[in-house]
Amino acid sequence: MISVLARNWWALMIRGIAAVVFGVLAFIWPGATIVAIGVLFGAYAFVDGVFAIVAAVRAAEAHERWWPFVIEGIVGLLIAAITFYDVAITIFALFFTIAAWAFLTGIMEIAAAIELRKTLANEGWLILGGVLSILFGILMVWRPLAGALAVIWIIGAYAVIFGFAMIGLSLRLRAHHEATS
Repeated sequence: MISVLARNWWALMIRGIAAVVFGVLAFIWPGATIVAIGVLFGAYAFVDGVFAIVAAVRAAEAHERWWPFVIEGIVGLLIAAITFYDVAITIFALFFTIAAWAFLTGIMEIAAAIELRKTLANEGWLILGGVLSILFGILMVWRPLAGALAVIWIIGAYAVIFGFAMIGLSLRLRAHHEATS
């Protein structure tokens, strides 16, 4: 798994940058319509799902563990499909949709980090991203009616922190790839 991730460190970098951009946009436009946030979230979940599927295919080609990436990718693509099918449904269910996505993504990230532990020291960036994803999912279920503005800011903060965690992991993997090349 480490060789696939290290060779494709740039995909995690793009994933992290997309998360940071999404988070910053959520902070910049908190008063804008929640529909725009729903559409942005759907786009982010789609991109995240596609990159996870790409990582799964590359891992499978290298005869490495691929299933955590497939599950993560399928979850992201399903969430994106639900969002684009009817934004009104997603707005109504946005709290629970995001909570489920974050929770399941966090589990898969921790599973991937445990696998990375065998070959990469200090895989804590991915564990941090996974733990933050799980905590965020739990908080969303715990306080679903806290208000749209608070949720938008929580989503923005989560995306920025998660994005920086993925950027940190990508830089670590790039250094590992350069050292082993």
